[in-house]
Amino acid sequence: MSKTFEKIELGESIAGELMDSGTTIIVKSSLKVRDFMRQPLTLTVKNTLQDGLDIIIDHRIDGVPILDDRGALVGLVTKTLVLRELAKGTPVNRPVGEMMITNVAITDPDEDVSTLIAISVANLPVVDKDGAVVGIVTLSDTIRAYFSSVLKLEQELNTIINSMHNGLISVNEEGLLVLINSAAESMLGVSSDQVKGKPLSILNIETKLMDVLNTGGQTSGKFILNGKSFISNRTPIKSNGRIIGAVAVFQDISELEMISEELDYTKRMKEELDAIIESSFDGIFVSDGNGKPLRVNEAYSRITGIPHEMIMGQPIEGLINQGFFKESATLTALERRERVTISQEIQNGNTILVTSNPVFDEYGNIVRVVNNARDISELDRLRDKLVQAQTLSQHFQEELNKYKIKDDYVIHSQKMKDLMSLSMRLGQVNTTVLIQGESGVGKEIIARTIHGYSHRNDKPMISINCAAIPESLLESELFGYAPGAFTGAKKQGNAGILEIAHEGTLFLDEVGELPLNMQSKLLRVLQQREITRIGSTEPIKINVRLIAATNRDLWEMVLRKEFRRDLFYRLNVVPIMVPPLRERREEIPFLIAFFLKRFNEKYGFSKRIDDKTIGILLDYDWPGNVRELENLIERLVVTSVGNTIREAGLPGAEHQTSISIKLDKSFNLKDAVAELERELIQDAVNRLGSSRKVAKVMGVSQPTIVRKAARYGINLGE
Repeated sequence: MSKTFEKIELGESIAGELMDSGTTIIVKSSLKVRDFMRQPLTLTVKNTLQDGLDIIIDHRIDGVPILDDRGALVGLVTKTLVLRELAKGTPVNRPVGEMMITNVAITDPDEDVSTLIAISVANLPVVDKDGAVVGIVTLSDTIRAYFSSVLKLEQELNTIINSMHNGLISVNEEGLLVLINSAAESMLGVSSDQVKGKPLSILNIETKLMDVLNTGGQTSGKFILNGKSFISNRTPIKSNGRIIGAVAVFQDISELEMISEELDYTKRMKEELDAIIESSFDGIFVSDGNGKPLRVNEAYSRITGIPHEMIMGQPIEGLINQGFFKESATLTALERRERVTISQEIQNGNTILVTSNPVFDEYGNIVRVVNNARDISELDRLRDKLVQAQTLSQHFQEELNKYKIKDDYVIHSQKMKDLMSLSMRLGQVNTTVLIQGESGVGKEIIARTIHGYSHRNDKPMISINCAAIPESLLESELFGYAPGAFTGAKKQGNAGILEIAHEGTLFLDEVGELPLNMQSKLLRVLQQREITRIGSTEPIKINVRLIAATNRDLWEMVLRKEFRRDLFYRLNVVPIMVPPLRERREEIPFLIAFFLKRFNEKYGFSKRIDDKTIGILLDYDWPGNVRELENLIERLVVTSVGNTIREAGLPGAEHQTSISIKLDKSFNLKDAVAELERELIQDAVNRLGSSRKVAKVMGVSQPTIVRKAARYGINLGE
C-alpha cells in the first residue's frame, strides 16, 4: 500500500485564481492552525477496527491519525471508512493498518486559516517540522475559525474607518446608504443607525454620488453645510469590472480658509511694515541670530554709502573686510547679548551712531538684531558727551591698569595705592620686609610686587608656606640634604629652597608657624648668609632676599615665648600692614568687576550683578578678605541661573560677629572692654568649636583662651 502525504499550501497565485473566478474570496488573517487545532487522538497500525470505532464514537470525531512504531504518520481512519468496512462485513478485530487511508493530506501549525478554507478536506492532521503529529483540524473547525477571523477583520476595518478624521459615506448600486463613519456622523449631524439602508437623499446634502454611479467617473468638489466649507472626493466601487457602489470622502476646510485669510492679513501687515521701515529717516538694518542681513532700508544705504545689494549679498564680516567700517554693532550685540551703542567711522567719511538691539525668543536665543543708524552730525551734543565719557572711562582704565599686578589684583583705595607705592620703592632696596595682615588680604601680591620691582626680578621668587609643610620635613625642604643623609634620601642629595632661591627672593608665608628650633636655624642663615645641608659639614654661601608674611601678632608670640625675639627683630626691619577689605570698602566694586570679567571670560559667560546684590556685598565684613570675595564671585558666576546675578550667596548671620554693648552711667570703660572680649571669645567658640582653633584665629595661645573662657564662664565643650 503506497504511503504518500501531500501538504496543503495555497500561494498567492491559487488565491488570485479563486478570486478571479468568483468562486471564493480568500481573506488573509493572522489566525494560524495552531490557534484552533484539536489535540490528536492516535492509533497504531496494530490497533483494530474496533479501537478506531470506539475513539470515533466516544470522542465524536471524524478521523483518527495512524502512527507507525516510531510515531510517524502513516495513515488515517475516518468515520466514513469505518462505516464502509462494517457494511462490508469486515471483522472488528482486523488491524486498521490493513484498511487505513494512506494518501493523507496534512498541514502545519503555522498555516493560515484562509488557506484551509479554500479546500474541502474533512480531517487534516497537523504535522510539525520534525514530522510529529501535534494536532488535527476538521472542516467545521476551519469554517468556525475562518468566520471568526472575518468578523475580527470586519471589526478592525470598522475601527479604522471610524477613526478617520475625514468623513466617509458609501452607497450601494441602488443608491442606498451602506456606510457612514463617525466623522461623517459628527459633521452631518446624523446617526448611522437612523440612515443606514435608506436613500442617499435623506442626508439632504449634495454628494453627487448618484452621478458617480451612473457615469462611473471620479469627481471632486466643494459644498457648504451648516456654515462650514467642505471639499469632497467621490469614487465608484467596482467588482469584476461592474459598479456595485460609490464612496465619498469629505474634509472640513473651514480652518484652512481661516488660515488663508490670516495669511492675507499677514501679507498686508508685512507690506505696512515694509512701508514704515522705508519711510524712516534713520537707517534700519535687521540681521538674524548669526549676523546674516535680512532687511535694510534705503536710508541705511544713503547714510552709509553702501549699496543695498552689497549689504544683502554678504555677511557683516565681509563689509568689515572690505573696509566699509571698522567694527560692527551687530556682532558686538551678539557677543554681549545686550543693547549696544557705538560710533562707527564709515568708508565714505561719515560718522554714524548705531544702536543694536538683540531680539530673544522664548528660549533665550537671539533670533534677530535690529540696528538703528543716525548721522552723528545731527547729534553733536550727544557726540560730545560720548567723547567725554569715553575719555573719562579711558582715564579710569589707565588708573586701574596702573595698579593691576599681573592680572591678579586691582588697587583702587588710597590705602592700597600708598601701600603699593611703598612696595615698589622697597623693591629698589635689598632689605628684609615683614608683611602682616589677615588671611586673604593679598600679602603674597605685595611680596611679588616687591620682587618684581627689584634688581632680582630676573631671578626666581621661591614661595613656601611654613604652615603647610610638616615639621619633620621642613628642615630638609629649607636647607636640603647631602647624599645618603638619611634612609630614603636621593643618592645625589637634594638642594633646599634657600639654595634654589640664590640671588633671588625667598617668600616665607605664615612665618609665625615655624617651630622654635627652625627659627634659630633661620636666624643663623640671616646672620651668616650661608646654609649647611643635612648630613653635611660644608657651608654653602647664599645671597637671598627674605620677605616674610604672617597673619599672627608676632610680638605677642614673642611675649609668650612662642617666637624668638632676635628673629623677630631680624624680620621686622621694614614692617608692612595690609589692611583688611572691610577697611577699604571703596575697592569692593572694582574688585567685583575685575573678578566678574575674569570668570566670565574663563567660563564663556556674560553675566552681571544687579545693583541690589552689589549693595549687599558692600555691606558684608569679608572675614576672608579678597580671597573670599574672589571665591564668592566665581561661585556666583558658575551657579547662578540667567545672565543677572541677584543672590549674594553670603554666609548667614551666624558666620559674622555682631557685637552690641549698651553703655549707661554705671558701665565704665573697663567693663566695656571685658564685655567686648567675652562676646568675641564666645562668638569664636560658637563658630570654631575648639580652643585651639579660636587661639589660632585670634592670634593668641591656647592657654590664654582657656584662661579667659574660665574667667567669663564660657563653656569650651572640651
